[in-house]
Amino acid sequence: MSDTAFANEPPGLLFGLPMPMARAFALRGEAIGDERARVRMPYSADHTNSRGDVHGGAIAVLFDCALSSAVRSHAPTAFGVVTVDITVHYTAPCAGDVIATAVCERRGRAMCFARGEARNADGELLALATGTFKLVPRTAPSSSESTP
Repeated sequence: MSDTAFANEPPGLLFGLPMPMARAFALRGEAIGDERARVRMPYSADHTNSRGDVHGGAIAVLFDCALSSAVRSHAPTAFGVVTVDITVHYTAPCAGDVIATAVCERRGRAMCFARGEARNADGELLALATGTFKLVPRTAPSSSESTP
């Protein structure tokens, strides 16, 4: 995976593509390539449950972005991705940063299958996910997709 190609991206970009959800959850792409992606979600009290642990919905957003990034890792800015299905299994609570790693297990002409895991900063497994995604070739960016 490349750790430098998308380093220093402004908020709202995830591996070269504008994503409002990435901005809302402060997601940071850490590495992409070789059928893999790694995305970090910094801890935010705004994304927690009543116990102060990272909300399961926030982890689902992180997985959606990490798995979809893995399926476009062969050409990160050439394709958008449509989520067809995603399944998440939670294994432990977390009250800190969450790091998701994902791998594209199968890429067809359009449909792709990916799996991933989320861990805390100490490496403890927090959740597992699988998903099916459809690749969509991107056209020239519209004026609404201008980068911040």
